Amino acid sequence: MTVAMETYGPEYFRAQGWWRDETLNDWVGRAARRTPDHPALITTDGRISYGEMCARAGRIAAGLSARGIRNGDVVGVRLPNLPEFVLAWLAINSLGAVMQTLHMAYGKREIERLLQHSGARMLIAASMPNDQLPPAELASIREGVSTLQHVVALQGTEGVLPFSSLEQADSPPAAEAPSASDPFLLLYTSGTTSAPKGVSVTYNHFLSNARLAAGEFGLTADDRILCLAPYTHLYGLYTLQLAFSVGAAACIRPVFTPGGCAEAIRQTCPTVMFGAPGHVAGCMQMRLFDGLDLSSIRLAVLSGTTVPPELSAAFEHLLPNGRVAQAWGMTELQFGSCGRLSDSREARFNSVGRAMPGTELRVADVETGRPLSGSTGELQVRGCSVFSGYLGNPEVTAASFTPDGWFKTGDLAQMDQDGYVRLRGRIKEIINRGGVKYHPGEVEALLEVHPAVAQAAVAAIPDATLGERAACFLVLKPGKSVTLDELTLYLKEQKLAKFMWPEYLMVVPEMPMTPTRKIIKSELVRRFEGESQGRSAA
Repeated sequence: MTVAMETYGPEYFRAQGWWRDETLNDWVGRAARRTPDHPALITTDGRISYGEMCARAGRIAAGLSARGIRNGDVVGVRLPNLPEFVLAWLAINSLGAVMQTLHMAYGKREIERLLQHSGARMLIAASMPNDQLPPAELASIREGVSTLQHVVALQGTEGVLPFSSLEQADSPPAAEAPSASDPFLLLYTSGTTSAPKGVSVTYNHFLSNARLAAGEFGLTADDRILCLAPYTHLYGLYTLQLAFSVGAAACIRPVFTPGGCAEAIRQTCPTVMFGAPGHVAGCMQMRLFDGLDLSSIRLAVLSGTTVPPELSAAFEHLLPNGRVAQAWGMTELQFGSCGRLSDSREARFNSVGRAMPGTELRVADVETGRPLSGSTGELQVRGCSVFSGYLGNPEVTAASFTPDGWFKTGDLAQMDQDGYVRLRGRIKEIINRGGVKYHPGEVEALLEVHPAVAQAAVAAIPDATLGERAACFLVLKPGKSVTLDELTLYLKEQKLAKFMWPEYLMVVPEMPMTPTRKIIKSELVRRFEGESQGRSAA
């Protein structure tokens, strides 16, 4: 059914039953009233019930309110997958405030830029060994962010509040109940670029997508959902929404390691597992699933980057009662498509499934925008979960939508007559390393001011485990030389996050250029794959 754009909006979404004007705390509160003792969070150390989770989140909300957090304020959260992350999220939202996620891999440079862009009032961070953001640098972030009033850490240090102090408040927060049309999350698609793209979404947008997906996956309150991706990433947040939509339990592991994944499966017995192909491939390469009881898993969803069909087949072979499916999504819309348990093996292993309920997909010619049938083109989407626009960036917003209202994803895809989507690469240059995406522009800018470098380009190289790794291509100044180790040390000194460091280096005599003097990165990648000289791996 084709719906005219002038009627395709909030009232239509409500009429279709997609938007139900609910908040995240509505879901959690409902579960706490119905089954207060039912586990909401399961760790390898214990469980937190829905009743306890709501009570603790309420006390933390009072602590946030006592420190001036109000409706509409932005609170940055940079925590691993811990109960404190979930409690902070619920507390922030109960005040009508907005949670901004910050990846653990980000260092001070990236964090300050994103907090300044969002106008955040508070930062809640971890203080962990070998952190990109050492405890000594935590308090100093306030100096670089004009709006930032408080910095909170799991372990307080000088100038930093301990997280435990937030939960000590007794008085109820003075807050206006949030509306489902209010923003509740602020996420950044590629926040390490010079122009961060902030995605601010309302409850109606994302909760509708999660609730509808829960029905497609057949989730119930009896499910235990294990996510191997970080909660600071949309993928991780999505799995929490899935669990809370039906009153299920979220199985929590702080940071992914292959050994930790196996231990989490052993102790929490998940029924549904979400992860990237690199997570599963790493465990299988180390043979950690051998002899492990995987019988509790009925569904494993792999997403975040290209999933080799052979990996899906090999993992499904290990699941006596489960099936493996793929999904495709973006920060701007959450899950846009997914495989279903009822799909054939060929569809589940070789496609990212069909459109989610409440979502429409089409493939269009990259140059003309004309819709295509069966051919490769740009994947475009519209629906009840698609965001309205980038925060403070109207030019990019306008360029991201077609005149008839479809969001241009930048992904290349084919869609067959049954609606199954097969991804064929990306138009954009975003590097997707194991599901963590970033733009190489800032890396290139830093490399080009290195004293030995005349010209630099960074491009994605296909990788069987992580999907992509970054290769650095350099034209050196006369008489100069440089090694990969020297470059990564230089980038470390520049406070660039480690996940953005190139993992391969190739020195070239000159860059291949277009007539308009743009570097042809595809040609550099072709040379890299065809040559071995001048290349070294990290």
